[in-house]
Amino acid sequence: MASTSNFSVAIVGGGIGGLAIALSISTHVPGLKNITVYEQAPAYGEIGAGIGLGVNAGRILRRLGVWDAANAISGSRNGIHRSLRRWDNSDEIIAVKSMDDDKLNAGVRHLSVHRAELLNVLIDRIRATGCATLKTNKKAVEVIDGPGTKATIQFEDGTLESADLVVAADGIHSQVRLQLAKGIDTPVRYSGRIAYRGLLPMSLVEKDWPFDSFAISWLAPNKHFLVFPVSENKTLNVVAFVTKKESELGDLRESWSSTAPRSDLEEEFKGWDEPVQRVIKAMGPRPSKWKLNDRELLGQWVFMGGKVVLAGDAAHAMLPHQGSGAGHAIEDSFVLGQALKSYFENPAAGLNQYMSLYQATRLPRAHKAQMTSRQAGDVYEMTGPDFETRTFEEGLQVIHDKFKDRMNWVWGHDLEADFNEVKERLALGGRKPAVMYLVGDGFVSAQAVSAS
Repeated sequence: MASTSNFSVAIVGGGIGGLAIALSISTHVPGLKNITVYEQAPAYGEIGAGIGLGVNAGRILRRLGVWDAANAISGSRNGIHRSLRRWDNSDEIIAVKSMDDDKLNAGVRHLSVHRAELLNVLIDRIRATGCATLKTNKKAVEVIDGPGTKATIQFEDGTLESADLVVAADGIHSQVRLQLAKGIDTPVRYSGRIAYRGLLPMSLVEKDWPFDSFAISWLAPNKHFLVFPVSENKTLNVVAFVTKKESELGDLRESWSSTAPRSDLEEEFKGWDEPVQRVIKAMGPRPSKWKLNDRELLGQWVFMGGKVVLAGDAAHAMLPHQGSGAGHAIEDSFVLGQALKSYFENPAAGLNQYMSLYQATRLPRAHKAQMTSRQAGDVYEMTGPDFETRTFEEGLQVIHDKFKDRMNWVWGHDLEADFNEVKERLALGGRKPAVMYLVGDGFVSAQAVSAS
């Protein structure tokens, strides 16, 4: 019979998702001491820029013991998630407010953080508590079923590591997903947009800033320009999106090392309103230039009888247009921790049942986030059926209507209620587990399948 004293967890990928998973498992199952995170890079550290975390993620960070530290490194959006404005004169289309009600959200607020700083918060907590071992220079190339109840990771350096549970949080280009989902998956594909990214000192633009918040998106057909504050409002994060045909990209890659002269950005946004020009002029001489890739929905995250699961971008990589990708990885961590806790309360049901519980809880919501993130990008840039027959002025009302309540389902959701409802539906409350089959985006009982 499995017990926390002899159970081991191996997490492939030391990004925000992987580290949050380590913290969540140790929080939910404090007796489980054998947790190891394997990062392929020589050191733990995020390159990159800013990310947003809604209160859905903030509530989880509080439960993982890192809220105060994460809050301390955040920028302030002044209660505004994003103010959507016209490209040409900055007139406001709609201000999407943050859901920052302390009473509803356990004292948390919307966070705007630098990836590297948030990663350091998670690492510091893991090291302070000693809840997991962190290893580097470990690039997973294959997962093998066995020996016995374990799965074994083979690394590029030729070493092997076995664990009772392997969690693949190795990103959009997950090697584990490539191996295990072969035959039911499709390759990473170009999304149709590129992004210029950069960071600049807030001091270069804050004087006479004409808006109440630094969280602004300027919108136009086929382009939008986003800024928001990070690092205690010391830094402004900039992302400029442009729709491009893949044939126009040349050798452009999805990489932080890919850059372009600032003059390219100036040309793309020539004629845009003065605040946009001021931000571009304050950026460095070579902003990063990204090819934005996407993945199709994947209907299976659990493999090898529950010994291997996917999480974060490995399971549900999503475009950045709703600013919720990191938050959904943190949601994965919470539900996975709850699922393991429930497993050790009823191990006779088997690990596969509880990893299926994790998948059945998270998959529908993550799929919705993937699809609505794509749709949000289209709305920002006024593309698609809703805009085909409308003028620019008419399209502004469509944007207003589509964004006025758009983020409520992301931020205000009760994830724990989801988990408990699915746990009850799968008959995993300590009773004999039902036999379940994966159908579409969820699980149904064998009885229901036979009746159909």
